[in-house]
Amino acid sequence: MARKGQHFQHYTKEFKMKAVKMYEEGNKSYHLLSEELGLRSSTQLENWVKKYREGKSFEDQRGKDTKSDNPFIGRPKKT
Repeated sequence: MARKGQHFQHYTKEFKMKAVKMYEEGNKSYHLLSEELGLRSSTQLENWVKKYREGKSFEDQRGKDTKSDNPFIGRPKKT
């Protein structure tokens, strides 16, 4: 859980693709490669590889609420 005042590291799409390609082409584990690249956790690299294999985008999803497109979400208004 995030703490108040905590700062998060953001990575570019190019950096993520480079990391995924290094994992796919090499014989290094997630842990070794994440240490080499300076990532805080090897889980982050695992998630990127999973997204790449599923064909999903590395686009930043922060601030995008998918529920706001549907006007029928939420409790109905009483008249």
